[in-house]
Amino acid sequence: MANMTPYFVPDVDALVPNTIAQGGWGPTLGGHVLGGLLAREIDSLRADLDLVPARLTVDMLRRVATAPVRVHANVLRVGGRMQAIDGEIIQNDEVVARASALYLRRSDQPGERAWSTPIELPPLPVEPAEFDDAMPMFVKPYGRDPAAGGQGMVWQHDGPRYGWVREVRELVAGEKNSPFVQAALAVDVTASLTGFSTSGLGFINADYTLTLCRLPEGPYIGMASLAHYSDAGLATGTASLFDTRGPIGTGVTTAIANPHFGARTFVRG
Repeated sequence: MANMTPYFVPDVDALVPNTIAQGGWGPTLGGHVLGGLLAREIDSLRADLDLVPARLTVDMLRRVATAPVRVHANVLRVGGRMQAIDGEIIQNDEVVARASALYLRRSDQPGERAWSTPIELPPLPVEPAEFDDAMPMFVKPYGRDPAAGGQGMVWQHDGPRYGWVREVRELVAGEKNSPFVQAALAVDVTASLTGFSTSGLGFINADYTLTLCRLPEGPYIGMASLAHYSDAGLATGTASLFDTRGPIGTGVTTAIANPHFGARTFVRG
C-alpha cells in the first residue's frame, strides 16, 4: 500500500480526493469511497470495542464532484446492547451522501446453528507482482467459464457470480484502513456483482447496506451473488460476504435502470 495513491488527502477539516477516488459512472466520486468515509467517521464515535458494526446503510443522494468534502457523524442513542450513529458527507454546503449505522454488543453464541444456503467460494486469486495504481481496488471476478467464449466481463452471463475483493490503497493518506472501512469499501461491489446480465450492467445503484455478524479478518473479502430481482426499471440485489475464515455478512443494494451504461470495471477477469 505504501506506493499506492490514497483516495483522499486530509486538509484542515476537509478531505481532498485524488482522481483515483472517482467511480465508474463518470468524473464523480465512487460510491465505495463515500461509504468508506462514512464508516471511518461513524466508527470514530463507537462507544467501545465490544460493539460490532452490525449494519451500515449508505444513501448516495447526488453525484459528488471530485472536490473536497467534509464528513460528520452524530450519536443518536447508546444503550446497554446497542449504539446508533448517523453520518453525512457535505460538499459545497450540501449533504451529498448519508449513512446510518447500528452497533450491537457481542454476547454468548447460542448452541444450535440456524440453516443457511451453502456457498463455496473459489480459491483466493494469485496476486500480481504489483497492483495497478490506475485501478481503484483489486477485484478477481469468477463467473462465466472463459473456455465457453463470449464477450465482456466474466460476470456478464446467466449463472453464478463470485468475486474476491482486496483494497490496495489507503482511504485517507497516512491511515491504515480499519476492518470496518475495508468492508464498507468492498460492499459497493454488490451492485455490479448482482446487476450484470448477459447483455451487461443495466442498473446503477442508489444505495447499499452492509450487514456484519463479525468484522473481516485479513485483506480479502469474498462475495457470492445470491439474488437479483427487478421490475419496471427498479432492482434489488443481495450478496453473501466472506473472509478466508468463513461468512461475515451480506451486501444489499437497490438500483434503477441505466440505459446509457458506460461504466469502467475494476477488472475484466
